[in-house]
Amino acid sequence: MVYDGIVISIIVALFRGGNFKKFTEDLHLKRGWIFPLLLVVQLFVFIFQTRIDWLASASNYLYLSVYVIGLYFLWINRHHHGFNLIFAGVLLNFIVMAANGGRMPVSEEAATILDPHFVQALKEGLYAKHQLLTEHTWFGFLGDIIPLTTPYPRSQVISIGDVVMNVGVYIYIQHLMLPVKKQEDKSTSISAEKAI
Repeated sequence: MVYDGIVISIIVALFRGGNFKKFTEDLHLKRGWIFPLLLVVQLFVFIFQTRIDWLASASNYLYLSVYVIGLYFLWINRHHHGFNLIFAGVLLNFIVMAANGGRMPVSEEAATILDPHFVQALKEGLYAKHQLLTEHTWFGFLGDIIPLTTPYPRSQVISIGDVVMNVGVYIYIQHLMLPVKKQEDKSTSISAEKAI
């Protein structure tokens, strides 16, 4: 879901008169190499956990480790616009995964909008970092329980944490891409409205 949020935020910023020049000039993140590294690790685990036995056994711990390192990265960059919300969203996802053995619970009812093979895989066991949400699941309300489908272009099931995280991503990208003057004008307008 985070990739969707990034793409949507960039498109909205472009429509609002933003550009990539400010994006590249102001993208100064502490230990910025951590984020792409974590993406590579997750992709590696996702592809090979069904082919390598030890990787399948350790995948839940690897996913949790990715979240812990990701939270550290977000925390040291929390001064950036939106990063507090991104941190909060990732933390919510981490809490429910940590409480359920390193897997994200997925609502069977919500997952009916997805490919039937995905639902069947969940019923039979695990699918990537996901597992079926049951009556034994801890903090089920933080799992993937929110279905997104038509008119949204890509059917998926997301969590409350995903929603919070993507709001933070939206704020961060708008701040990066929009001209400073436009942001200041908007702040001035809001202040004037409050004064009235």
